[in-house]
Amino acid sequence: MARAYWLLKSEPETFSIRDLETAGNQTTDWGGVRNYQARNYIRDQMKSGDLVLFYHSNAEPSGVAGVAKVSSAPYADSTALDAQDPYFDPKSRAENPTWYAVDIQWVQTFSSVLPLERLKADAELAGMEVLRKGSRLSVQSVSKPHFERVLKLAKVLARGS
Repeated sequence: MARAYWLLKSEPETFSIRDLETAGNQTTDWGGVRNYQARNYIRDQMKSGDLVLFYHSNAEPSGVAGVAKVSSAPYADSTALDAQDPYFDPKSRAENPTWYAVDIQWVQTFSSVLPLERLKADAELAGMEVLRKGSRLSVQSVSKPHFERVLKLAKVLARGS
């Protein structure tokens, strides 16, 4: 099965690419997702080895901050089962979970965030979900050409062009 590509959004004051980079084993669970379409991506399509654009949302600037990879198969999101967790869902059951998570592992932190405005200005990224007006989904599929273009733009940005 071919590798897939994703964009995961996180507010950097909650969890940033630097937090992932400095985590004990540079891995964290990506749980707490409470949107059915995003859940379906995690549950039905994500697999170990997929690559991820790590996007800082509600930030100054908002944009792609680095790269991670999916490092586990999907599994039941334990936050949904913990009554003390803010993402608790009383309808979710261990034997029939409603919500799923995957582990992600740090790969690279960009020298600076590749801003949303720069992404919008690049014609080769036309059609990328994160650029669509009103797009708020925290888990998004990304095409391989778009993923590769973002990496190229990040390298150009690092060189100061």
